Amino acid sequence: MLRTLRPLLIVALLAGLTACAQPLKSTVASGKDNSVPGSGTVSTPQADTLFTDPAPHEGGWKGLAKLLEAMSPSIDTSIPLSPAQITDRISTLLDQGSNQEALEIIEKRERQLEGQIAPGSDVQLLFLHARALAALNRQNDAIALYQKMTVLYPELPEPWNNLASEYVKQGKLDMARDALTMALTADPHYSTARSNLSQVLQLQAQQLLQ
Repeated sequence: MLRTLRPLLIVALLAGLTACAQPLKSTVASGKDNSVPGSGTVSTPQADTLFTDPAPHEGGWKGLAKLLEAMSPSIDTSIPLSPAQITDRISTLLDQGSNQEALEIIEKRERQLEGQIAPGSDVQLLFLHARALAALNRQNDAIALYQKMTVLYPELPEPWNNLASEYVKQGKLDMARDALTMALTADPHYSTARSNLSQVLQLQAQQLLQ
């Protein structure tokens, strides 16, 4: 059982650790196929209905080809977004602070994927879901998802790091330290986890002095 933290230490805990807000970089090297089947070229049905705003404009020959196609009324020019484009746009919403909107799109996307892929196999979407929950201060739900990711993909350091960040917010320094140790076991060169572990150890040392 952790001791009750003093106010100044609580402030440091809440603001100290850095959560990963970038797409998972370790999925390619993990040895597992963590992508949605066909994610390179084919999108799942109705994926383009997730967003009401148009996709970013494409220039060059592709943009010209689409413009020419649009001039022909007999051609359907609706081009579904690829899974990678969907996760990129959700990540952008989270970066912009549109957390509730991002969560609603994530949940809609998960419903679209039901029956098409195994639950939890879209690792990027799962990670974004946990990020959205954390951003909305739904810490227990975020922790549950990060824990699920560490079971399904223990070789990825980012879920371990973000799990530690949520533990720190709850004052669970021992659990945060263990999670960061696992992140560095997965990737010894993961500088974010190394920096966070240093902060957690410093906070634990401060507790011992109180």
